[in-house]
Amino acid sequence: MSIEYRADQVGSFLRPKELLEARRSDPPNPERLRDVEDRSILRVLAKQKELGFDIFTDGEFRRSNFMGDFTDAVEGFDFGDGVARSWKTAAVAAPSLGRGRVAGVVVEKLRAVRPLTGHELPFLKQHSPGPIKMTLPSATQFPAISYKPGRSDKAYPTYSALLWDIVEIMKAEMARLAAEGVKYIQIDAPRYSYFMDPKWREWIRTEMKVEPEAWFDESIRADNACFEAARQPGVTLAIHLCRGNSQSHWYAEGGYDAIAEKMFGTLAVDRFLLEYDDSRSGTFEPLRFIPRNKIAVLGLVSSKRPELESADEIVQRIKEAAKYVPLENLTLSPQCGFASTMEGNLITEDEQWAKLKLVVEAARHVWS
Repeated sequence: MSIEYRADQVGSFLRPKELLEARRSDPPNPERLRDVEDRSILRVLAKQKELGFDIFTDGEFRRSNFMGDFTDAVEGFDFGDGVARSWKTAAVAAPSLGRGRVAGVVVEKLRAVRPLTGHELPFLKQHSPGPIKMTLPSATQFPAISYKPGRSDKAYPTYSALLWDIVEIMKAEMARLAAEGVKYIQIDAPRYSYFMDPKWREWIRTEMKVEPEAWFDESIRADNACFEAARQPGVTLAIHLCRGNSQSHWYAEGGYDAIAEKMFGTLAVDRFLLEYDDSRSGTFEPLRFIPRNKIAVLGLVSSKRPELESADEIVQRIKEAAKYVPLENLTLSPQCGFASTMEGNLITEDEQWAKLKLVVEAARHVWS
């Protein structure tokens, strides 16, 4: 059981203004962008060390969004089209709906033209003050958001055919990361929330025209194939499960109850990073299905809302979770990244660092 990293983090940080301006430059200036990325990454590496983290990310600063490493390195997408999505705001008491579009519809057979994280890892290996965490989008992320009937089916007759082509690309990348000495590989898999939320289960049935339980089983097989490619001694494998995280918005609700036994029992990971920052996430009771050789990372600190949680409350909630899974099988993190898209959530950088400081201090208090 991997019990390192009692204070964990999901991976992405708020982009500084200078970096956002460099990325939006018209015409593009790749040299300036790279320079700003380098300086910004050095700053967040130093900040993570200052706060007391033992695992380090580059904040996903070289990506436009959490899955940009994949879409930038893989040909076969049309970025002039999109699949509509509904989002809700972080105003829990009075949620409003927004319309979001995920750019990138699959229109040709996918082919990787370079390593997905090849532009990120060398700099991290040179400058990280400790073990590196690399994040990747789950292969299961793309069929639901990038498959458009009438266009995608010219390359892939089914959602499943697309999924397993993506799996092959992800397997190669995860094996490469493990071979290059990356100690912590995390895949981000928000589409599992579809199986928790009744309205999205119905969407799978009516829009994808597959049975939700069958697609759930296939999703687990796909992710496990990717994890198997990276399984090496000393490498921590993790999956992050959330319900949407774009500029403090979400799209899904519901606890882990409907999927916990199968998901926790069969996903071949060391750590589950779980969203538990508000009532949308349900109770801790499904944690009873966490195997005793695996870790549940409790996402108790919100990356969506600016208000700083109470340290006493965080500690109390960890104790509540320990009623269902032993305390030694628990760790702590924010519920999601702070910038799943480069625009970031609706909080300030100072608020972000305060929340990460709280994660480290609460973890030390509980597990020291």
